[in-house]
Amino acid sequence: MADRKSTNITWYEATITREDREQLLDQKGCVLWFTGLSASGKSTLAHEVENALHGRGRLTYVLDGDNVRHGLNNNLGFSPEDREENIRRIGEVSKLFADSGVIVITAFISPYRGDRDKARELVEDGRFFEVFVDCPLEVCEERDPKGLYKKARAGEIPEFTGISAPYEEPDSPELTVNTAELTLEQCGERVVKILEDRGLIPG
Repeated sequence: MADRKSTNITWYEATITREDREQLLDQKGCVLWFTGLSASGKSTLAHEVENALHGRGRLTYVLDGDNVRHGLNNNLGFSPEDREENIRRIGEVSKLFADSGVIVITAFISPYRGDRDKARELVEDGRFFEVFVDCPLEVCEERDPKGLYKKARAGEIPEFTGISAPYEEPDSPELTVNTAELTLEQCGERVVKILEDRGLIPG
């Protein structure tokens, strides 16, 4: 789906650089890519981190899986091909946000390593943080706030990640947080700390 169809186009170099924008914001643009099973806590943690960073005067934006499918990606389903295109588009949008100096936080299952790796390749080294929101499948099923696992077990939702479709855990994420063992606050603190340690936000 990602084959280029546009021709006769030229990249226009802006006069205001990323460094100019980052100096204005006193932060460095980057991508926090949360990945994990449905109900693992990705969206909840994304907003916890956003609230913490906002409270410190940092400019952020959360790209949430369901929200993006309401608009930008409302023509995509959940086949492997559509999942790949979903993540490709989000990777490109995240790149633009990071270039603007924003700390963009994504909350998508993004089940395939290859798709996550492609998103990483779009962003400069040291600006992409894969955060594995680790949570056992049985705990996710117990939570099941949207009732999706129940429907998947009943065969009402085909190609559901963790049940009838695969989830490929990250091989070497920048950070792993286990939401079944740590509190929301503890998980959020660990995410914020890695930004401090890497010099993307003031300590």
